[in-house]
Amino acid sequence: MKVDKIIKNAKIYTSNVDMPLVTALAVKDGKFVYVGDENGLSDYEGDVTDLGGKFIMPGIIDSHVHVTIPVGFEYADMGERIEPNGKQDALDIMAKRIKENPGEKRYRFLLEKKFLNGEDIVKEDLDAICPDAELQIQEGEGHSVWVNSKILERHGITDDTLDPIPGLALYVRDKDGHVTGNCIEGAAEIPIILDSGMELTDEQVDAALQRWIDFSVEYGVCAVFDSGLPGDPKFHEKVYKRLKELDKQGKLPVYVDGSLVINAERDAKEGLEEVKRYHREYDTEHLKVHTMKIFMDGTQKIHTAAMVTPYVDVHTTGATAFSVEGMAELLKNLNEAGLDLHLHTVGERASRTVLDGYEMAKKELGDSLKVRVTCAHLEIQDDADLDRFAKLGVIANYTPWWHADFIEESATWLGEERSRKQFRCKTVWDTGALVAWSSDNISFDDFMTWNPYLGMEVGMTRIRTDKTRVHEYNRTVEVFPPEDEKMSIEEMLLGWTINGAKQLGIEDSKGSIEVGKDADFLVFDNDLLVAEQEGFSYNKPKEVYFSGKKMN
Repeated sequence: MKVDKIIKNAKIYTSNVDMPLVTALAVKDGKFVYVGDENGLSDYEGDVTDLGGKFIMPGIIDSHVHVTIPVGFEYADMGERIEPNGKQDALDIMAKRIKENPGEKRYRFLLEKKFLNGEDIVKEDLDAICPDAELQIQEGEGHSVWVNSKILERHGITDDTLDPIPGLALYVRDKDGHVTGNCIEGAAEIPIILDSGMELTDEQVDAALQRWIDFSVEYGVCAVFDSGLPGDPKFHEKVYKRLKELDKQGKLPVYVDGSLVINAERDAKEGLEEVKRYHREYDTEHLKVHTMKIFMDGTQKIHTAAMVTPYVDVHTTGATAFSVEGMAELLKNLNEAGLDLHLHTVGERASRTVLDGYEMAKKELGDSLKVRVTCAHLEIQDDADLDRFAKLGVIANYTPWWHADFIEESATWLGEERSRKQFRCKTVWDTGALVAWSSDNISFDDFMTWNPYLGMEVGMTRIRTDKTRVHEYNRTVEVFPPEDEKMSIEEMLLGWTINGAKQLGIEDSKGSIEVGKDADFLVFDNDLLVAEQEGFSYNKPKEVYFSGKKMN
């Protein structure tokens, strides 16, 4: 058979558990037509490359990222990162910057809540230092924002404005019921920060997307799951329209598995119709939408992650966007529509609610329930739920570069014992569950933490050292417990390839080096299977092929 490319004398990790290592492959018309050893190459003729033992793996699949949010952040200046010593110091720093830069329409700052030393900022504080312009402070995690009265007025937020999701997406109020200017979670926060997004031109959107495409090609990311933009569907769709157009022009080599965010149980019926519309309208070679995304809970730092056991410092448990019964009903409706479900589930009660809802729907529908359900992040799990992903067939998606977090921080709200039982991905993997890996970021910035090889390193080591390719402020000093939750490189590679493909439902065409699949593969100078774990994040493919075409 005449083929386009033959590779021999390579160490090829296929991500096919039935034949994990081979030495040769052949490509024709963008597909693998042969995978095996050199003896089988006699039936093929074409351009032959002897790789001299170099390492090959399938293209990377990042199964939980944000593509649309970072496009907005590309042009929405997040402002100066400040690290004050308490609330008054924060106000003094901001007041000084505002005085030094008069005439701005909106002043922006980025602040980790921990630097307030237990105090909080309210709109009156911000009005005092910025009475004539808008003032916005983005909390470091990206899940809450402080604003002054000018921004509240712009968005029509008053004391009478209803919380989008009580207990989860909300406007913080004082004891008298007055809004304080602290807006929690995406339903309130994203529309405020990205409220100028619709003013962006197509050229601006395309330029931001091109930066992301270039990064993906450089690091060998051939497919992603875009986990949506909460609270601003108009801007989300604006970006999808550009992705669709780029694909029509042949400028989107990365497969984008898209989604649409539904904020609350009360929005489920209307939201389902919108997901169906997206499914119809955004369907090109490299862009598909067949998934509803739900922020089931929030984050630990701001105590909106839904817990079974209360936080030790405030004695609350957070809230979930859906009840068990609401989740079961949603799954039945998604099943009828042939759509899938992806959920942000940080806290133990968030994922338990999903599992309970799935179990309820399964009892009614049996084997006819075909919805792919993915729980993402899974920072903390109750012991009783660890084996339920495998039993129910729910996919577990972890963000492993987080698996070296700051233990002393989480101990303040989880308590010492619970804080040392987070990110138990190895336990879930060993139950037989399908586990996939992702990077989850909301800003393109320098793409430092989008790096899949960073995720692999921290997944294997559970520490970020001075050898890790990461910003200094993200480095840690001790291995994050439990140490026995460290993964092997083979498990990391499987989770970044074939398991991600299964989560996206594209395992018949991507995720492994097998005959008939898209010829997405990466060539490295060094052997990843035996590479040093510390510093693994500095790896990068020498050559990148998508559908048999050399991309770099």
